[in-house]
Amino acid sequence: QVQLVESGGGLVQAGGSLRLSCSTSGLTFSRYGMGWFRQASGKEREFVAAINWRGGSKDYADSVKGRFTISRDNARNTVYLQMNSLKPEDTAVYYCATDLSTHWGATFPRDQNQMDYWGKGTLVTVSS
Repeated sequence: QVQLVESGGGLVQAGGSLRLSCSTSGLTFSRYGMGWFRQASGKEREFVAAINWRGGSKDYADSVKGRFTISRDNARNTVYLQMNSLKPEDTAVYYCATDLSTHWGATFPRDQNQMDYWGKGTLVTVSS
């Protein structure tokens, strides 16, 4: 059974930083790309960042480029999202996800409808 569990969310002031983690099990983690999405209250879930199987290719939404960094530790079956210079508009529930078609380095899609597995999310609140 595949499980993705996010952690690291919380309340932070604007300009601050948080590091999210997504631990996985039941999955040959090192074979697949991983992504982060977020959903703000009253809005649709949107793509944030993705990383390929070896960590050599990364993709970011324009809204977070230069502030967020995605990384992974294949030995720990974990993907991270370092979030710096946080803004109130970054407030959302953050989810990690994977698409099993991204094995062996295939491009990770930004379309949430293509994801096969999701975590339950972790809430990030940025106060102004």
